[in-house]
Amino acid sequence: MARAPSAQQILDSALRLADTCGWERLHLFDVANDLGVGLDAIAKHFAQKDDLVEAWFDRADKALLVRGEASDLAALSPEKRLEELLIAWLKSLGGHRAVTGQMLLYKLEPGHIHLQVLGVLRISRTVQWWREAARRETLHLSRIIEEGLLTTAYLRTFIHWLRHPQEDDADLRALLRRQLRCGPLALLLRE
Repeated sequence: MARAPSAQQILDSALRLADTCGWERLHLFDVANDLGVGLDAIAKHFAQKDDLVEAWFDRADKALLVRGEASDLAALSPEKRLEELLIAWLKSLGGHRAVTGQMLLYKLEPGHIHLQVLGVLRISRTVQWWREAARRETLHLSRIIEEGLLTTAYLRTFIHWLRHPQEDDADLRALLRRQLRCGPLALLLRE
């Protein structure tokens, strides 16, 4: 009898298989077969396929939080802290960039309203952790405005990263820096 796989082993198997067949064609029974277990072993950790997507983005959030604990971050400007954190988040997804994009398209399908709502919540959660890891202390209206502007910067950077896999890291950082330095967000980051 095969040993029950961990949630991380299941996610890693799903990502590896999806790299070959694509996220849409990946089935949970494929993952179970790959691991030599029954579907019940998958269901123990993941109630549905989208839970694997959430686990993948949780892993990226954890990479962002780990980077946020690094001793060098505290000495950096707020803008540079935000840059370093988002780059750490993106780098953690880099090994499966194409599959990450496919996951998002899967969530955005018209029939997946429930997944779209969860997608909006995921964006909000990641931006909240991004702000926290960057030690942002804005309050009230300033915080609300900052969150909205950071969400825009996050989405623009993430979509650009997905669409330009061959782009140099320095170019991506420059794009993010421009967004963090422009308009009202730049003013908030100087507070």
